[in-house]
Amino acid sequence: MNKGGDIFAKEFDTDPDFSDNTNTTNIISNNKNNNNSNNEIDDADVEKHLYKVLLIGDYAVGKSSIIKRYCTGIFSPNYKLTIGVDFSVKDIEWEKNKIVSLQLWDIAGHERFGTMTRVYYRYAIAAIIVFDLSRPSTFDAVTKWREDVNSKVVLANQEPIPVLLLANKSDLSTSYVDSDMLDRFCKENNFIGWFATSASSDTNINEAMHFLTKEILEVAKTNHPPKPEEDTLELTKTNDDKSDNSKSCCK
Repeated sequence: MNKGGDIFAKEFDTDPDFSDNTNTTNIISNNKNNNNSNNEIDDADVEKHLYKVLLIGDYAVGKSSIIKRYCTGIFSPNYKLTIGVDFSVKDIEWEKNKIVSLQLWDIAGHERFGTMTRVYYRYAIAAIIVFDLSRPSTFDAVTKWREDVNSKVVLANQEPIPVLLLANKSDLSTSYVDSDMLDRFCKENNFIGWFATSASSDTNINEAMHFLTKEILEVAKTNHPPKPEEDTLELTKTNDDKSDNSKSCCK
């Protein structure tokens, strides 16, 4: 379920320094078998795009589990605290001759109170704010996370980046969703929409990401990233597996 709003986006390069959007071979996974060349399209003919997306929210709301479920199809019940930042890449065959890769940055819940988020947020095209339906205090923090994003990253046209809201852990018996309230909240706070999700039961994870990707592709047509600065932070992907708004959607 979701409600739309005004949205903006910008496109990023696939290399870690985001230097050239046409050079995407370093990070895009190629799942095609070269032995079947007669039935396959030359890699040079494939249009490829990489977009940096932030996942933020308080600790233990399920950000890492959402990313793992979306990227690998796996859910682990064992909680592992994210330290600082981690990221994963999801490649999507969006349409014929077009590959969309989402670089999902998992920002630790305590980082909103630190000084590094400005570096982590740099060059992001969109963000997802996650809260835990079984812990109302995590919804109270959503507005603060939204303000943090707005103050630290904007699009090339100086508009705020599009933000999607995920009401996570909808599978729990203690979870309650007030759909009307969330509709109003998203409209008042300029979220592009919201979904009730569960990484455990794989509820609305793909649907939410598909919705966000469509919006990104649409607005990216008129938004292009600025050239990266010399001090751009580069990360190497490893193989290791109370707000002023007193309203609450969960009880």
